[in-house]
Amino acid sequence: MRLRLPHLLSCGILFVLPFAGSVSAAAAPPAVARAGSPEAAYTVKPGDILSISVWKEPDLSGPAAPGGGPPGVLVRPDGMFSFPLAGQMDARGKTVQELQQMLTEKLRKYISDPVVTVSIQEIKGNKVYVIGQVNKPGDFVVNPKVDVMQALSMAGGTTPFAALGDIMILRRTDTGQQQALPFRYTDVVRGKNLDQNITLQAGDVVVVP
Repeated sequence: MRLRLPHLLSCGILFVLPFAGSVSAAAAPPAVARAGSPEAAYTVKPGDILSISVWKEPDLSGPAAPGGGPPGVLVRPDGMFSFPLAGQMDARGKTVQELQQMLTEKLRKYISDPVVTVSIQEIKGNKVYVIGQVNKPGDFVVNPKVDVMQALSMAGGTTPFAALGDIMILRRTDTGQQQALPFRYTDVVRGKNLDQNITLQAGDVVVVP
């Protein structure tokens, strides 16, 4: 009898049928969420404001916000922030859950079983930029994400002089290299080549010549 391998299920788990004479099955690797996919967790960006508290430790919290608002911790342009007892913390590429775990480990040296809560109070660092032949060029805070067409809408749409077939998205990679991704507006509005309408990442620049 010939065995057939099962198909991948939609949940991303691979079930392996045991072969004759075998009593163990190989464990499937965990599914990894791609950047831009719904499963990908938001990572903290410079400019974001964090809310950090430690249970039963009222002195351990972010500085009071201007105007008497709730306390918050600003992530600096270098991706770092300061917190009492923990010192300088690197938030670059970290989720709030990862920062919460890092702070817990730091504070455990001074506090027995610290209970730390971290959340994003304001998303201000997740920005994209739209420049060129649009009605309202500038930078726009993305909460949490937008695609190219949505960004153009946020910029008030294109002007009559825009070269709609030559729009580019400039994106800088983790290694510092810059990419130029083409976007043909005329195709997308007709429902063609919709894969061009990508989800923008923080720092992307949409150029409308």
